[in-house]
Amino acid sequence: MSQRPGFLIRRLHQIHVALFQEACGRFEITPLQYSLLSALAVRGTADQTTLAADIALDRTTTTGALKRLAARHLVERAIDQSDRRARLCELTAAGTALLNKIEASARAAHRATLANLSEPEQALFIDMMQRIVAGNANRDSAAALFD
Repeated sequence: MSQRPGFLIRRLHQIHVALFQEACGRFEITPLQYSLLSALAVRGTADQTTLAADIALDRTTTTGALKRLAARHLVERAIDQSDRRARLCELTAAGTALLNKIEASARAAHRATLANLSEPEQALFIDMMQRIVAGNANRDSAAALFD
């Protein structure tokens, strides 16, 4: 197992989620929700499909997370007047405030995930992960593997 990339990637993800929860648990936010808040901070306003693509998740999972954020008044979801099937999302003042509060803790979790590597190794590891992701951009689900 220790030589299988899939196992190691899954295990690393588990470790990162645990470190994120240790660092950010008091904010009652998941890594996925943090990603959505961060994406909205960059975009300003975005529809749910765009946000799903930004964070590389399916629309259903993204929509559920956005609904939970909206229930906490961290995100507003309004019907897009140009396409009534779509919802436009935007951070609320409370969402922006939470994102500002959580940022240092989230960055600490990211650093902790890579803490066993030297700074040059960390940069190389990030570069290698980016290359793998970029080289497989069309493989967002298991179905894509069999097309």
